[in-house]
Amino acid sequence: MSELAFLTATELAPLIQSRQLSPVELTNDMLNRIDSMDPSLRTYITPLHDLARHHAKKAEADIISGAYKGPLHGIPIGIKDNYYTKGIRTSVGSKLFANFIPDKTATTVEKLLGAGTIMLGKQNLHELAAGSTRTNPFFGTTRNPWNTQYMPGGSSSGGTASLAAGLTTVATGSDTFGSIRLPAAMCGVYGLKTTYGLTSTHGIFPTAMSLDTAGPMARSVSDLALMLQCMAGFDVNDPVSLKAPIPNYTEHLNQGIKGLKIGIPSYYLEGLDPDVEKLFQHAITTLQHLGADIKEMAIPELTLSTFSGYAIVTGEASNFHYEWLRTRPEEYSADNRAFFSAGTLTTTPQYVIAQQARRKMTEAFDKAFEDVDVLLGPTIPMTTPAFSENWVDQNLEVIRRCLPFTAPVNLTGTPGLAVPMGLDQRGLPVGMQFIGNHLSEKCLLQIGHVWERTEPLSIRA
Repeated sequence: MSELAFLTATELAPLIQSRQLSPVELTNDMLNRIDSMDPSLRTYITPLHDLARHHAKKAEADIISGAYKGPLHGIPIGIKDNYYTKGIRTSVGSKLFANFIPDKTATTVEKLLGAGTIMLGKQNLHELAAGSTRTNPFFGTTRNPWNTQYMPGGSSSGGTASLAAGLTTVATGSDTFGSIRLPAAMCGVYGLKTTYGLTSTHGIFPTAMSLDTAGPMARSVSDLALMLQCMAGFDVNDPVSLKAPIPNYTEHLNQGIKGLKIGIPSYYLEGLDPDVEKLFQHAITTLQHLGADIKEMAIPELTLSTFSGYAIVTGEASNFHYEWLRTRPEEYSADNRAFFSAGTLTTTPQYVIAQQARRKMTEAFDKAFEDVDVLLGPTIPMTTPAFSENWVDQNLEVIRRCLPFTAPVNLTGTPGLAVPMGLDQRGLPVGMQFIGNHLSEKCLLQIGHVWERTEPLSIRA
């Protein structure tokens, strides 16, 4: 096991800045691990060895000359393959776009590369970023590094699995109805679903445009803060981009949580697998010992999330894919063909009612945040399943169980921070999510940093 592979960007940055560690050495170490391990894990669709080595050499030369760009300079990164990269294949995990080469680069990728990150490659995902199991008949199924017989979650599975395996230092993800947080929970890493509009989605292949967000994934909260500092900000090319002040997300991460008011919606306590329930109760006790004031609260509007989420996601996705579904249905995998086709049955009245339900949920969240600082719940109600031969039904079942837990954050446009909560009895990660009010990412990162120091992956159900 390579020691470098599991250091965080926060740990690597001072070594690179002081020239104790070469970006070339670090990049080669990662690429060697990818060559050795990724044929079985399938976390990358398009590795970019030559390009990565070229950029690593340039980063090293710049740093030697005194042109150090900051803490992401020389840091390896994996880019989810629904982020456009000019001149580099962007498959979106789909047969439809297997050879698609964009003529532009996503805004967030431009920012991260401009900060000096080294792109190792384009990472695997559930087809079209629309699925929870990460079974992909076109580009291979990503495996969970904790146990390769188990799924890594989706859709941002390539990023979370590569982080867990030490095949990248940081990664990008997208979250439409849980696609960062769900795989972060199953792979035992950290992932941030950002406030809607805080990070640009310009140049990211759409899933459901009124819900899509871009966000960072990493092995530490401090790395999420470094990435968000780079990724956040107004983009004139993104029609929903927010003109909001960007705070210093890396400041005051060591601030405690004494007196923090945490609300636990009773909705998030229903239907939990036994190991999830046990670990969540342990987490509550730990947070109370750290000084948080925790109370259970009723938010009945959350029961609207399943209907609203399905109607909006499938409705918007099927509208975008309508012509391809009609003319090239065989180029969709069976699960997404069923999922998107269901959206073609969504009527305008149903879609309007779903948006009204969404508004009620947003108002309910606004009211809840008058009484508490953050909300807390398990990221998903279930422990990680083993892969099933009937993967089509399995994907739809995982979506059915998990969407009610992840979708409220998407529907309300609020941020959610996924953190590890512990290990189940099989030794597989289980996660929980801190949910904040709009633009409360700095607060969430501070809370998550305190939680990270409890070493949650040392806890077993």
